[in-house]
Amino acid sequence: MTSFGYFLSCEEFTPAELIEQAKLAQEAGFTHLAISDHFHPWTDAQGNSPFVWSMIGALSQVTSLPITTLVTCPTVRIHPAVVAQAAATSSVLTSGRFRLGVGTGEALNEHILGDRWPPFEERAEMLEEAVGIMRRLFTGGQVSHRGRHYTVEDARLYTAPTADLPIHVSGFGPKAAELAGRIGDGYVTMTPDTDLIEVFREASGGSKPVIGGVKVCWDTDRDRAVKTVRRLWSSELLPGELAQVLPTPAHFEQANTLVTEKQVAENTACGDDAAAHVEAVAAYVKAGFDEVYIGQIGQNHRGFFDFYAKQILPRLNDLHASQR
Repeated sequence: MTSFGYFLSCEEFTPAELIEQAKLAQEAGFTHLAISDHFHPWTDAQGNSPFVWSMIGALSQVTSLPITTLVTCPTVRIHPAVVAQAAATSSVLTSGRFRLGVGTGEALNEHILGDRWPPFEERAEMLEEAVGIMRRLFTGGQVSHRGRHYTVEDARLYTAPTADLPIHVSGFGPKAAELAGRIGDGYVTMTPDTDLIEVFREASGGSKPVIGGVKVCWDTDRDRAVKTVRRLWSSELLPGELAQVLPTPAHFEQANTLVTEKQVAENTACGDDAAAHVEAVAAYVKAGFDEVYIGQIGQNHRGFFDFYAKQILPRLNDLHASQR
């Protein structure tokens, strides 16, 4: 059964705003939370980037919803042993409701310490080694490891997870989808691409969950919503590998000039037409996603949550029931 969660965007909102959104999401009937893990926002216009692990600690005290990072890069900026400790503590704080979403990352966040930004094949190899280290540490036993990319010496998590801590792996191409199937407990992808899902299911044996997300912009004025999306999230429509290789918000701002309002209007649910919002999310239901996270762009959150509670979530739940 597809469940519908809310996506908390650390790039766009302050810590206080994210906490308020989490509470409103639970009240509106969303059943899960996802949260982004960035050092930088995509652009200066977004204007925020709080530390995700502090946010998860705070969220654990104000909501009982499961929380997933979408996604953490445990390979360059932060050593996987440190990510394992952060994830384990998050699992304990949430009474086992935390899931770690991981990916190969973006130069935007990972270049900040001056490290070389590797090509995808090397980043995928690093991610596989990192996931193996974290799984060993999650057991609570002492771990030593000397691999191609990482060294761990006599490390032990004294605050280890007391429940299962799934690791969901993000991927946007067939190689990444196959990797997610091999090493992950689930697959994260942000487009309803049935071909990639099939690659993942073949590699995983077919029973692991598929998780995705979609951004929308509720507003009583559709034209205003389109302008809001173009100003804040044009990066969602950039093609190819630009999101992985551009190193600074300034570079994204330059690339975003290529995205037009027409492209935004054609590819993002904007305004208050319920049918458009249902259609945007339904594509993921029809593609076989197990969890879909919806994020509101812009500041109209109380209106968004009221709209989704009354008009969208009931229709999405009915749609899913009809697909069974």
